[in-house]
Amino acid sequence: MDTFPGAILSGRNTNYHWSGELSLSIKTFSHGRVLYIVDGAYFAVDDDCYLIVNADQHYTIDIATERPVTSFCLFFAPSLVADVWHTMRSSDAHLLDYPARSAVDIHFYERTYRHDHLVSPALIGLRDAVNVRNLDPIWLSERMSDILTNLFVAHQLVRREVDGLSAARPITRDEIYRRAYRAREYAAAFYHTPVTLDDMARIACLSPNHLLRAFRQVFHQTPHQFLTTLRLGEAARLLAATDEPVTTICGGVGFASLGSFSSLFRRHHGVSPEHYRRQIPKGQSQAPLKM
Repeated sequence: MDTFPGAILSGRNTNYHWSGELSLSIKTFSHGRVLYIVDGAYFAVDDDCYLIVNADQHYTIDIATERPVTSFCLFFAPSLVADVWHTMRSSDAHLLDYPARSAVDIHFYERTYRHDHLVSPALIGLRDAVNVRNLDPIWLSERMSDILTNLFVAHQLVRREVDGLSAARPITRDEIYRRAYRAREYAAAFYHTPVTLDDMARIACLSPNHLLRAFRQVFHQTPHQFLTTLRLGEAARLLAATDEPVTTICGGVGFASLGSFSSLFRRHHGVSPEHYRRQIPKGQSQAPLKM
């Protein structure tokens, strides 16, 4: 990859499996939901988010869907990562005297990120361009550099979020953030199943009580509150976008009881599931909560 700023993987699949290690990458998908396993953590990637996987990190991807899922993934050459990082952190005078860049050992927070105003516009613009025409190599190099620059800026914003945690030592704040997100990502990936606090704690390598405290500290809500909001959001989307029976939707998003689901839905949306379906045009429901 060092002779080019990176690589692009774009395609449509219903069944695909891959496992291995590559360079720093961004994963995006549309028209479906794809599961990644990265260092024992689980990440679900769909239309609403992108996933960052660090260089030399072992991961597995599994696609098993009835309808084709469209992938668009960028892989950044180590030389480009070093060059962009060196340029962003150095003055013009320093860059004139020391144009060479050395390898950098920077690790992004491996998690899903909701599509944003910083990284996503350039990412989606490049995806659309790849789909319609052959790309000039210089133009492509510029786009890859721009996306990586914005990725570093987004990383610095996350660092501020981590620095705001209450733990005294930076390394402790960092680890609390990473482990809380491992639990949250797991819950988001398997929200449609009976996820337990013990399951989330095991994935985060924390005790259940420590996870509960860390989760509240990072996300200002409990795991149960997060899962409930996520499930209700997905239920609202399905009610407006499909003709599936309410009982099917209830079980499909992870609720065990139709009565509790209807009560929670009414409390959250102000109307019953049936009334919500009647008053919301198809395709115009509230989007489910993502990362």
